[in-house]
Amino acid sequence: MRPVLAIVSLSLFATPAAAQSAAGAPLPPPHAMQLPPRVADPATAARLVDSMQALSRALLEIRIGGVQAALEGRSATPAERNLTVGDLARRDNPGVERDLQQKIAEARPMIEQGIRAMNDSLPAIQQGLVDAQRSLERAIANMPDPNYPKR
Repeated sequence: MRPVLAIVSLSLFATPAAAQSAAGAPLPPPHAMQLPPRVADPATAARLVDSMQALSRALLEIRIGGVQAALEGRSATPAERNLTVGDLARRDNPGVERDLQQKIAEARPMIEQGIRAMNDSLPAIQQGLVDAQRSLERAIANMPDPNYPKR
């Protein structure tokens, strides 16, 4: 999910400045600007789900026993040093890994829908950015010259 957000963020904020050449060429029409194909591709959702599942497994393997003992103001025992996030989670729910993987897999349709929604709304967002840029350019052009002599 983070790669999608990073790409969308960059495309939203950098597009008007990057699309305009040094010579002041006009911006391309907003409908011509789309997400890169690898982001708009439905297979991206599958890759994101796979990444999220791998990250969740890694999160469950983080050792926290030493931190817990330090917070309690004592040194950790050898057994506590090997205590992981997954060990703590399994105390309340023995099937926590299975449940977590299932919830992540169920998120795939929502991720696909989000990618489609971003692709569909990007032209309107970019048109808004073009309009805002033009408004700012008009406002800057109408600002008084600070070096103009006062009477």
